[in-house]
Amino acid sequence: MQQRVAPVGTAGEVFGAFLKLGLTAFGGPVAHLGYFRADLVVRRGWLDEAAYAELVALCQFLPGPASSQAGFLLGLHRAGAAGALAAWAGFTLPSALIMMLLGLGAHALAGPLAGTVVHGLKLVAVVIVAQAVWSMARTLAPDWRRRALALSAALIVLSAGGSLVQGVAQTGAIALASLAGLALCRDLPIPPGRWVLEGVSRGAGLICLALFAALLASLPLLAASGSRAVALFGLFYRSGALVFGGGHVVLPLLRDALVPSGWLTDDRFLAGYGAAQAMPGPLFTVAAYDGAAAGGVGGAVAALLGLFLPGLLLVLGVLPFWSALRENRSARAAVAGANAAVVGILAVALYDPLWTGSVAAWTDALMVGIGLLVLLRWKAPPLAIVVGMVAASLAMAG
Repeated sequence: MQQRVAPVGTAGEVFGAFLKLGLTAFGGPVAHLGYFRADLVVRRGWLDEAAYAELVALCQFLPGPASSQAGFLLGLHRAGAAGALAAWAGFTLPSALIMMLLGLGAHALAGPLAGTVVHGLKLVAVVIVAQAVWSMARTLAPDWRRRALALSAALIVLSAGGSLVQGVAQTGAIALASLAGLALCRDLPIPPGRWVLEGVSRGAGLICLALFAALLASLPLLAASGSRAVALFGLFYRSGALVFGGGHVVLPLLRDALVPSGWLTDDRFLAGYGAAQAMPGPLFTVAAYDGAAAGGVGGAVAALLGLFLPGLLLVLGVLPFWSALRENRSARAAVAGANAAVVGILAVALYDPLWTGSVAAWTDALMVGIGLLVLLRWKAPPLAIVVGMVAASLAMAG
């Protein structure tokens, strides 16, 4: 077993490093992983390149926010359990606090000026998700078999009637694609590598997996608890447990959980998703906006914990078993099928609610096309897309 390449640090050191990243790491999960590598692997030497590559592979294998999971494991490796919590808090809290404040003020989004800004943010969401569908299709559905799974998942979701049925259809499509992946994706290559991180015993891993499953099974009880915060925790926990393929996949899951049931209007929900693109740190902090808009500060805390907790429990639970699991062809095939399905699900969400709820005129379509071109061709940062779209929306309204 390879030894750690840096001495064990402290939780304070970890918090400081990740707070800096939480304030400056713009650009989404792929960019975040690059920031982690540059600062923590290359500059600080917390672990070597091979170990970091394996850590990233584990986080991409599981549901949940990959960059947050990677940061959590980096903190665990550096300073134990306290370091893991310090890494998550430092990376998450800056954008979460801003998004919570925006959510608390969401009721003020009225009047012509606010409506124009909201419209610009909704167009931002269309552009960002279109870019996510394009890049995820190239990565997660690169061959005809996985494209067929993506198309099948899209057709399953499109055939569902109401929004509540769509939520069930999304879960069913992912499950069916996982089963189909067992037959269609078994010949995918296993990347070379060796797991070199420690920190969680097998017993502790099994406890985390059992807690993940117990919370998932208790969702009906949480929904019927009568507490607004507990109900929000349950809604966001379900969504966080199903986010295969990337943070953008949380969009259709959260919308189906929040909009039809009256927690949020479509305008407020999509405006918050657009605003999240301008934030550093993880996209999942949109939960703080949604929770605050639906249930105040308590709702923000419940939603934030609910969305992040499943992915963190899973990564802790699987960590002790990853050496064997990474070479299990059945497990890799099932995950490949699930990832292909989320491409189709996200493509459906791109059309409805994003396109149908945001693009009302040819000028809107033109703005989306230009924004997508700038994002794909010239690799503009999401923050620039947010500023440009809102400015263009204001200019056209004026």
